[in-house]
Amino acid sequence: MNPTYILTLSCPDRLGLVHAVSGFLLARGGNIEEAAQYNDRDTGLFFMRVQFACAQLTHEELKTQLDEFAQPFDLTWRLHARALPMRAVIMVSKEGHCLNDLLFRWKSGFLGLDIRAIISNHREFYQLAASYNVPFHHFPVTSATKAQVEAKQYEIIQAEEAELVVLARYMQVLSDDLCRKLSGRAINIHHSFLPSFKGAKPYYQAHDRGVKLIGATAHYVTADLDEGPIIEQDVARVDHSKTVEDLTTLGRDTESQVLARAVKWHSEHRVLINGHKTVIFK
Repeated sequence: MNPTYILTLSCPDRLGLVHAVSGFLLARGGNIEEAAQYNDRDTGLFFMRVQFACAQLTHEELKTQLDEFAQPFDLTWRLHARALPMRAVIMVSKEGHCLNDLLFRWKSGFLGLDIRAIISNHREFYQLAASYNVPFHHFPVTSATKAQVEAKQYEIIQAEEAELVVLARYMQVLSDDLCRKLSGRAINIHHSFLPSFKGAKPYYQAHDRGVKLIGATAHYVTADLDEGPIIEQDVARVDHSKTVEDLTTLGRDTESQVLARAVKWHSEHRVLINGHKTVIFK
């Protein structure tokens, strides 16, 4: 079977880009299996994702030739070997529903990940991590130790060569420095009540106000708290008969599903960042 690759790219829009990319691949024996493109008329940018098989050139040879091809088009591009699972690190605090869901999907073969480590500021889930044979790193965090702890966390992320960091209900605000270091490769999940119900016990606040919709948002992490480019969102309807416990349970289920979809799309290289937004080739 020929090696399969995923090429993602963006550049200023111009005539003939699809023809140029497909011609580049054809000239090198590339057989396109899946392709999608999008032209953002507001920004004048062009985005494309191509999955193709190619036996004539190695991964490194393709990258070298892509680098030359990209220059006249001002292309920003990435090339990924489809067979390689994405290396990931998960960060979690005391709520484990998203962590448990991701681990199960991963072990069941539903996520193309290689989960290398779990980092937490609490010890609650070390046994869960052990049951999946994933190293567990416990770092209690205080305001006085935050900088030192983040330095250790980043050392683990780098040592594991993580291409993705998932904040699976990690209830610590990352520093601006760490946000910059993880730009474009860290995904966070939170309830969609923001900015209405901030702080502790949002579901209690929502229940008290009689909300009719609850939901979740998965987005890339930026220095602007909970304002990074959105990857996925979903909602569930509720009514007056639902208790706080009902809202919390339904909210956690929605969070787990939304985060899993966002992680899956990212791991399949289907998400391209477009300023404050995303382009997702599903």
